[in-house]
Amino acid sequence: MEQLKFVVPCLMGLEKIVSDELKRLGASEVRADNGHVTCLGTLADIPRFNLWLRCGARVQLVLAEFEARSFEELFQGVKKIDWEDWIAQDGEFPVKGYSISSQLHSVPACQSIIKKAVSQHLSEAYGMEWLPETGYRTQIQFSILKDHVSIMLDTSGEGLYKRGYRAVGVEAPLRETLAAALVILSRYKGLDPFRDPFCGSGTIAIEAALIAQNRAPGLNRSFAAQKWDTIPSKYWMDAVEEALDKQFHGKYDIWGGDIDPHAVEIARANAEKAEVEDIVRFDVANAMDFHGEGKYGRLVTNPPYGERLLEKKEAGALYRQFGQVVKRMPPDWRVSILSSHTEFEDCLGMKAVKKRKLYNGMLKCDLFMYGKV
Repeated sequence: MEQLKFVVPCLMGLEKIVSDELKRLGASEVRADNGHVTCLGTLADIPRFNLWLRCGARVQLVLAEFEARSFEELFQGVKKIDWEDWIAQDGEFPVKGYSISSQLHSVPACQSIIKKAVSQHLSEAYGMEWLPETGYRTQIQFSILKDHVSIMLDTSGEGLYKRGYRAVGVEAPLRETLAAALVILSRYKGLDPFRDPFCGSGTIAIEAALIAQNRAPGLNRSFAAQKWDTIPSKYWMDAVEEALDKQFHGKYDIWGGDIDPHAVEIARANAEKAEVEDIVRFDVANAMDFHGEGKYGRLVTNPPYGERLLEKKEAGALYRQFGQVVKRMPPDWRVSILSSHTEFEDCLGMKAVKKRKLYNGMLKCDLFMYGKV
């Protein structure tokens, strides 16, 4: 099967995790760069990558790469692509992207040129003067970095962090992709007790449950490329069947607590949508009353950061209290706390054994790790 190139964007700091995920999925020539990972795969890998990637933002298929220092070079490079292989006669094909350190620095102008080139190619290929664009959407992405152009198709549609279980209209402070990364970095495999005493809407605990079960995070959602005629439906069915076959069915000890009853209610609803309500417990609980029961366990949490000055002081006070909780936990527990607070360790009263720089969206954070890491 023909080898295709893919680009998987991700949050800064997650490149190594995404690289490891792609390697486990059988991708070749995996290379990590700032904010994205590239690899080679096949057409059949498009369903597998989308179903299985826990920490990638989306899966982009690279159709062409070339140099362009003028709009004419950009136009001709785009027009050469066999667009009829990917876009139907009535297909909608919006264009978006970015340009960095390039002579073609105007993004709107580049969008317009690319749209015109694709339209002209499709008009000639289909023998149509006018393209209705009333059919399914195929999102064209472009990047121009130092005059090097990459033309891609977005195979995912909505970002991969949208697993399909988050309550409608509820904004969580943590995307599912980052929550999954926190669980992976804690080295949780489903064997030990797992706790999140600041669970909010339950994202970290739910991602822990999906990881414990080895459940593909994309099973409960659809993807843009499912509508493409280029990808046989058998590839999608095979990928789903593979994911179901690889799922574990065991007993796991996963718990989330929050002082806000409404948040706990949302967390329980989200767990039901994610189909993990039988292995995750959520309770109304004060994090300051938490005790790490048993000899071993994982505590992974994302307490309030306090971005405004007053809130930052309140967050500092919260960390000081929670530091006492961490200090009295059994020594063999692994504790991971995500925070953007610049004085986190001083407030907690403990220096981290290890720190990992991460980004929650555009917000720079650190994952502070304690215990045997």
